[in-house]
Amino acid sequence: MKTETLTSDADLAKDPRIKLISAKIKKENFKPDALIEILHTAQNAYGYLPMNVLKYITKQLHLPPSRVYSTVTFYHFFSLKSKGDHTCLVCTGTACYVKGAQAILNEIEKQFSLKPGQVTADNKLGISVARCIGACGLAPAVVLDDEVLAKVNAEEIVNKINAKIVES
Repeated sequence: MKTETLTSDADLAKDPRIKLISAKIKKENFKPDALIEILHTAQNAYGYLPMNVLKYITKQLHLPPSRVYSTVTFYHFFSLKSKGDHTCLVCTGTACYVKGAQAILNEIEKQFSLKPGQVTADNKLGISVARCIGACGLAPAVVLDDEVLAKVNAEEIVNKINAKIVES
């Protein structure tokens, strides 16, 4: 997943991901009511919503920037910053906490010098926490790149994260 900052309209025009967004905008007949679907397409293409991509969408749909920005910041599933090539979500709900989630989180923080909500400098890994992922029977549970890992310990998670980073 590329997460570089595109600095100019010329850079943006060269980016093949913009073609995906343009196709979605055209498919939706440039309708402002399709904003959320178009934002989903953009986020799927980039992994987050870069500001210049939001400006592009704003221009294409003839919307005020405030409407696009307020939509992005209102819905939790949109992100204005990269979450990393790989994401690790540690459940800290009661069952997971009792079974060692804090120790897992502490070890991840130590090994990767990250706090929840941060991404490594090389953008390889992003860490986050959730109060509960609804998998109490699997405690402690961690979601690594959309895969729920059950009854894990700190060493296992660190090893799995390192393996993911190496293979990418």
